[in-house]
Parts: sequence; C-alpha cells; structure tokens
Amino acid sequence: MSRCFTNHPGINPETRAKVFRLAAALGYNHLENRTGKNRRNADLNRVGVLICTNVEDYLSTDYQSPGELLIAGVSDYAQLNDSCIEIHYVDPSEKQLIDETYNKIRPLRQKEFDGLLLVYPFPTNVVDELNLLFPVVSLVEQYSGTPINCVDVDHHRGISTIIGKLSELGHQRIGFLTHDYGMEAHWAMRRFSAYIEEMTRRSLMIDPANILNVRPEDRATVGETYQKALERTRYGVTAWVCAADHQAYGLISFLKEHGLNTPRDISVTGFDGIESPDDSPQLTTVAIPYYEIGQIGYQRLQELASKRFGSAQHTMLDCALRDGQTIGPVKE
Repeated sequence: MSRCFTNHPGINPETRAKVFRLAAALGYNHLENRTGKNRRNADLNRVGVLICTNVEDYLSTDYQSPGELLIAGVSDYAQLNDSCIEIHYVDPSEKQLIDETYNKIRPLRQKEFDGLLLVYPFPTNVVDELNLLFPVVSLVEQYSGTPINCVDVDHHRGISTIIGKLSELGHQRIGFLTHDYGMEAHWAMRRFSAYIEEMTRRSLMIDPANILNVRPEDRATVGETYQKALERTRYGVTAWVCAADHQAYGLISFLKEHGLNTPRDISVTGFDGIESPDDSPQLTTVAIPYYEIGQIGYQRLQELASKRFGSAQHTMLDCALRDGQTIGPVKE
C-alpha cells in the first residue's frame, strides 16, 4: 500500500490503480508524492485528477471500471517522469465549483494545482471555470462549445466497424441504446452520431422507435430502457448497438430473463473493451486503449504547462473490434 501511494516503480500500474480505487471507499484522497531532485517535469509539480462519479458506482464490482484503466496510464506516466498526482472524486450532481465536493479540495480552492486531468463527464459550466483557472485535459470526453484539450478514442471508427460486422451477418434492423446518466454524456452522443452516419452510408433503415434514451424527451430508467428494447426486439430488431459495455451486459441479462438467447435470438454489441462479468458471455465490442489515453493525456498536460494558452487540441486514438460470443447471423 505504501509503495502504491509513493508511486514506487516496482508496482504494476494496474495494481496501483486498483489500490487507488479501494482508497476511495475509505474516503482517502491520496497524493502520489515524488520528491526526486532530478525531476524532468518541473512544470507539473502537482497534478489533480478529478473523477466525476458517484463513488459507490465507481467502486462497484459488477463491471470493470474504465476510469481505473485510465488512472493506470496516468499514474505510470507520472512515475516515469518523477511527477506526482492527487486524485479526488466529485459528485456528478454538483454544478458549481463552490459546491461541497469541489470546495473541500484545498489545492483546487487555493489554485495550487499545476494542471488538471478530468475523468468522466463534468457539467459544462464547471469545465469552463476549471479551464480558466488551470491547464486542463479531458480524457475520453469532448465538450461541445468548450475549447478544452482532450485525448479520446475514434468513436466513429469503432461504431462503423461494429455496424459493418453486423451488416456482414445479414442484420438490417439494428437499434441503438444508451443510458441516462443525469447529465449529457458527450461520448454516447458521438457514438450515436456515428451510428446514424454508418446506417445511412449502408442504406440501412433508421427507425426512431429503435433509438433508445438518446433524445432528452425520451429519457427513461435503465429498467424502462431494457423493457423497451425487449418490445422492439419482439417487433423485429435483430441487433442492438449499445453505447457502452456495461449497458450491453445489462441488456443481455435482461433479455435472458425474458427468454431471449444471445446471440441465437438477438445480437448485442458494446463499446469499451472491459472485462466480462463472470456470468456473462464475452461481449463483441470495441476495445478502447485506456492506458495509452491516460499516458498521452498526461503528456499533453505537460505541454500545456509550458504553453498555457495554445490552441486546444483533440487527439484521437484508434480502436479495435474485439470479437466475442454475442453476435451471430440473422435468425431465419
């Protein structure tokens, strides 16, 4: 534990990220302290990593946490550059920097951070305020209208690869599904726009009834969303493109409870590349290079520390289709 918190080079970065995750359960805001005299990254003496999530959800063992994989890359890069990071969790329901979970972060309140890395979607006005106060890089989340640096995955390439695979298997009635997260999840919207683009390019029918939880006026609970997916599947949808892996695993489980087998009766895909739960089949999905995104995000923050107000950059990393056991040919 001590070696993890001091960023000892002998600790596997994924193990270090798991320890940080456990520390959140104890309410421990930890600082990876590096005090080497030969610091190569003097402009980043203290970096804040803000994770916008409900801690209970982040600690859930139901599914692997993408945030944990990002932190592994960030932490390893910090260790290699003899730098330090301080990790804090903030409440997604809070919309102002003066709110409790932001206000209690002393180095944030007193502007002591040399830069910030943001994990998961934040309220846009919070991002705007932070971007004025610090060099900021967002990881896997682009913000419309906000000139913030971002390291992300190529959402369009990932979704087009999935739909291409489904089309090869004879699927034409393909639905899109996401969850309501209480705030705008820009990553989900980008994956949805990629779905529209690729379906249009392939001359596949786009039925608004087969698009679930995207429009603000159609938002529903997880259970309601899965129930609607069941109804649309019985009406003729043969494949579902889910915006994230945990959504897909939940849908597969729900459909199984109602007598539908994946992939015999319905094909389901995800997007993330997280480990499958013990009781679930290996999902056909797109694997995001989270570790590399964490490293490149920290590197970009390092560049911003010496050139504070340069043009905002969006760096897109490639992604790869990961074959699984949840898609098959259209049932005759």
